[in-house]
Amino acid sequence: MIKVIIERVIADGMESTYEQAIKSTLRAILEADGYISGATYKDANKPNHRFIITNWQSAEAWNQWSHSKARQDVIGAIQPILEQQEKITILTA
Repeated sequence: MIKVIIERVIADGMESTYEQAIKSTLRAILEADGYISGATYKDANKPNHRFIITNWQSAEAWNQWSHSKARQDVIGAIQPILEQQEKITILTA
């Protein structure tokens, strides 16, 4: 199993827009092969700084999802409201 941490910085004032857009990501990821679970967190001191931590059966499963059209579609919807590119960290035990 691996963990994937996705770090995003949302443009000021766009938090509610982000919350709406991310719902489609959550629906899509539930159908991804190898997806186990995930959780979303806000930085306690910076509400526009978000972390998504997901668990995957393998790096191959994550790579398949990360390059899928489904993920590209949902990321395309939130890309305009991010202050910078998302940062992705993959952790193994």
